[in-house]
Amino acid sequence: MNDLTRMPYQLPMPAEAQADLVVPCAIPENENIWVPQAENVWFRPLCLNTSQGYWVNLLRVRKSGILSRHRHPNPVHGYVIRGKWHYLEHDWVAEQGAYVYEPPGETHTLVVPDDVEEMITLFQVHGVMYYVDPWGKPLGYEDVFTKIEMCRKHYGQVGLGDDYVDQFIR
Repeated sequence: MNDLTRMPYQLPMPAEAQADLVVPCAIPENENIWVPQAENVWFRPLCLNTSQGYWVNLLRVRKSGILSRHRHPNPVHGYVIRGKWHYLEHDWVAEQGAYVYEPPGETHTLVVPDDVEEMITLFQVHGVMYYVDPWGKPLGYEDVFTKIEMCRKHYGQVGLGDDYVDQFIR
């Protein structure tokens, strides 16, 4: 007798469906995979979705203090893997193992406390991240396309090749 519960799906996947994306070692051993973003701040791309305008990355910070003040017009999801952080505008602290949902329209100032040697958080950011001053004056932005540009430049400079980032683009 056949056990259908263990049988894989038997029909073809849609021809237009994108390929799966599996990153075997999300926290890489090769330091060159971390893309520098600022002094003692790096990101590691996991998924850069150009058709839907979002990105998923690991943010690694090896310094304490204010990292950035920014605004999101779309939702952001975060999961703290190592260390902890908080926003000046809220009374909670995101510690290792915490999940954070940031609603559209939030503006906040990310702080890594003095007692944290390394913070790594997985973020899924939809749309644009606007950097602003305390009164909302725009200072710059990031989106999936600026993330890809940063990766291409960095990976080209460290010898991985500027096409190394292509594996993360969907």
